[in-house]
Amino acid sequence: MDEADMDEAMRAQFPLSFGKKTKSTVNADAIHSATRRTSDPILSASTGGVGGGASSSSLLSSSSKSWLTNLRNPNPKSRKLDSDGADGAPDEEEGGGPMIGPPRPAPSDVEPTIGPPRPKETGGDGDDEDGEMVGPPRPPPAATDSDEDSDDGMDDDDGGLGDSIRIPLTNEIVLKGHTKVVAALAIDHSGSRVLSGSYDYTVRMYDFQGMNSRLQSFRQVEPFEGHQVRALSWSPTADRFLCVTGSAQAKIYDRDGLTLGEFIKGDMYIRDLKNTKGHISGLTGGEWNPKNKDTILTSSEDGSLRIWDVSDFKSQKQVIKPKLARPGRVAVTSCTWDHEGKRIAGGVGDGSIQIWNIKPGWGSRPDIHVQKAHTDDITCVKFSTDGQILLSRSTDCTLKVWDLRQMKVPLKVFEDLPNNYAQTNAAFSPDEQLILTGTSVEKESTSGGLLCFFDRKRLELVSRVGISQTCSVVRCAWHPRINQVFATMGDKKEGGTHILYDPSLSQRGALVCVARAPRKKSIDDFEVQPVIHNPHALPLFRDAPSRKRQREKALKDPLKSHKPDLPVTGPGFGGRVGSTKGSLLTQYLLKQGGMIKETWMDEDPREAILKYADVAAKEPKYIAPAYADTQPQPVFHESDSEEEK
Repeated sequence: MDEADMDEAMRAQFPLSFGKKTKSTVNADAIHSATRRTSDPILSASTGGVGGGASSSSLLSSSSKSWLTNLRNPNPKSRKLDSDGADGAPDEEEGGGPMIGPPRPAPSDVEPTIGPPRPKETGGDGDDEDGEMVGPPRPPPAATDSDEDSDDGMDDDDGGLGDSIRIPLTNEIVLKGHTKVVAALAIDHSGSRVLSGSYDYTVRMYDFQGMNSRLQSFRQVEPFEGHQVRALSWSPTADRFLCVTGSAQAKIYDRDGLTLGEFIKGDMYIRDLKNTKGHISGLTGGEWNPKNKDTILTSSEDGSLRIWDVSDFKSQKQVIKPKLARPGRVAVTSCTWDHEGKRIAGGVGDGSIQIWNIKPGWGSRPDIHVQKAHTDDITCVKFSTDGQILLSRSTDCTLKVWDLRQMKVPLKVFEDLPNNYAQTNAAFSPDEQLILTGTSVEKESTSGGLLCFFDRKRLELVSRVGISQTCSVVRCAWHPRINQVFATMGDKKEGGTHILYDPSLSQRGALVCVARAPRKKSIDDFEVQPVIHNPHALPLFRDAPSRKRQREKALKDPLKSHKPDLPVTGPGFGGRVGSTKGSLLTQYLLKQGGMIKETWMDEDPREAILKYADVAAKEPKYIAPAYADTQPQPVFHESDSEEEK
């Protein structure tokens, strides 16, 4: 048997389609065109003029433009320049519109340039869009970057342009399911699983690898009935997650949403919080230690921060009481770890920011105390990875950037950022060159919920992206592994998680589930509509049973067939006393023996006892003989009723 026959014999053991490559009929352009972000009136121009144009095309990076050009013009001859690393043709098409006519290999054919033609180095730069080239043509790519910067009105010296145009904003999907504001968000480190907590008291779990284009959650959990979900945090190994609600007890779940335990609640009648075993009021925030998988941090309305050991739910490791100007209890509204898990920062209800360094023998006295950092509740504090910058977001409509080496005065205060929710946060981009935060919807405002991006170095607004016309943006995150931006929003009627991505910049995540079509219904999924019932399946159509059967059934029922007992006229039976004479000795003694008279209820108790006094004195039988010598003579009081009359 030759090799071909062996392959055929082996193939006979498998289905016919096994091992054959199926041709993919799904076009990438068709998949992502449905999630494409169109021109949004909310999208307003920023101070730098980058990323905030009236159309989404101004937000595209060079690689995004190249990807769009490849889809629009699949002819490889028109993209000879791309093989050498020059991305002039995409920029040219985006700046001047779609390409008309046959593909042109050399950019010198597009518009005249000054100096000798250099097709591979200078073709398709921002100079072509402006119609003229400034200076002699130069092969280094620095000239390309500077020309692009001149088009967008920004300088490349600070790196602001490079950071802003890398924001993945071209496409968008929404994870729905909640009925109220989504106030908690957590993405695991691999970017494959997303948790969202809402004011509707539930936590929904989404898995990109298992979802299809319907974007449905695979599990829904309600940690505490009637308590809002306020914070979610994954463990460093992403095998468990922390759930913080409006109750006084935080819960730990495994990766699949099964409860592992809840922390103990303290005694609310103990005044000193350090002597309580746990929180006594609702929690406001919580976060897992980024380096230690067994340590978490929680903050509460009772005015304390507590460090817990996940392996023991009945004890706490440390109780931290913030420093206050006056004795009392002021709520701690937010808390966070630094990147190394060696410092703790907390936002206190009096507007102060306090930071503690974890070291041997440390206590509740803060190492850094900034009084009146904000004029209202602090909703978020966030450390940078390098440990130099601290962000603070507050309901006073500001976002402040602090230098941890000099905390007296903030580096920058970004104002006019409405915030109506106690869970609104601020986050960094993966390279931490950008800062992003969300805004709330106000009654008289028409801008809607925005996602604002700020440059960390120049401390200025880079772009504002509209997320929703009617709903506020609460939580936001930019995941470094999949390069996708998450923003939660909602109001009293609905809530969802918006995911912004770019097919050319992002990886996995939303790209996986959007391209996966829902499973087609097979013949096994057939259901009869409407449901057909048998003739006698419902009680309405059943025949009434005959009376004879009802009587027979009632006779067998001990309760229905029970008859009251008649008076006994003959000898007693079954423990009942009969009415005849001499049936039993007990009956004779009770009835005729004279021990119990039937008229005893009509007699006077005093007279009934005194009539036996003479008999007891003459014929003592029981107690009297024993006390005959020592007991004094009893004298009974005579009735004085006649004297009173």
